[in-house]
Amino acid sequence: MVIFIVKLIKKEEVAEDTMAFYFEKPSSFEFTAGQYITVTLLNPLETDAEGSSRFFSLITAPCENYLGVATRMRDTAFKRVLKNLPITSKMQITGPFGSFFLHKDTSKPAVFLIGGIGITPIFSIIKNTTRNKTPHKLFLFYSNKKPNSAPFLKELQELEKENSNFKLIATMTSPTQDWQGETGYINKEMIQKYVKDLGSPIYYMSGSPAMVKAMRKLLGKTGVIDSNIKFEEFSGY
Repeated sequence: MVIFIVKLIKKEEVAEDTMAFYFEKPSSFEFTAGQYITVTLLNPLETDAEGSSRFFSLITAPCENYLGVATRMRDTAFKRVLKNLPITSKMQITGPFGSFFLHKDTSKPAVFLIGGIGITPIFSIIKNTTRNKTPHKLFLFYSNKKPNSAPFLKELQELEKENSNFKLIATMTSPTQDWQGETGYINKEMIQKYVKDLGSPIYYMSGSPAMVKAMRKLLGKTGVIDSNIKFEEFSGY
C-alpha cells in the first residue's frame, strides 16, 4: 500500500449538501478511471466512532494534474473537519484501489445505472473516455430527486455535447417545473427507450446498497447475465 501526503488545493459545493475536494497529485501517483482512494485526516480537531478515514472514488480523470473526490455532507466529525479545512492543509491518501473501470472491448456498449453520489467513479470514466476519444458507446442513466441535488449534472451535459458516443439520460424523481428531461425511477421501459438490445452492453451501477440492489434486480428480470454486470456499493458515506 502506497501512502502519500498531499495538500488541499480547492473545495466547492457541487450539488445540494454535496462538496468536492481537490488535492495535489503526487508525481508518482497513477490510477485507472473508476478507482478509489482512502483519505485520512491528519490530527483532526475532532473525531468520532466512525474514525478519521474514508474511501472516496476519484472524480478526476488520470490526465488531469490534480486529484478530486466528492461526497454528501453528513453531520459527522470527519465531514465537519473536512469541510472546514483551510486550503493548503495536508492530509494522507492511500491507493488507488478497485477494479470498477471500463471494459476494453469497444464493440460492447457501456450502460451506467447510477443514483446520486454514485456518479463519482462514472464521472471520472466518462471524462477519461472523452479526453482519450475512445470509441465506446456510453449510456448514462442518472437518477436524482431534482436537478440541484444532482452532482456534476452541468458538466455531464457539456461532456455529452463534446462526445458523440456519450448519451446522458438524466431522470428526476421529484422534478422541478422547468425540468425537461426524464422523470421517475430508472426502469426497463426507460432503458429500452435508448438501448435497443439489452443483452449486448456491459452494465455498471454504483450508489447506495438499495440503489444497486434495485438495479441488479431490474437487470435480472430482463435476462442480463451476471458476467455483464459490474457494481460498486457506497455505504456510510
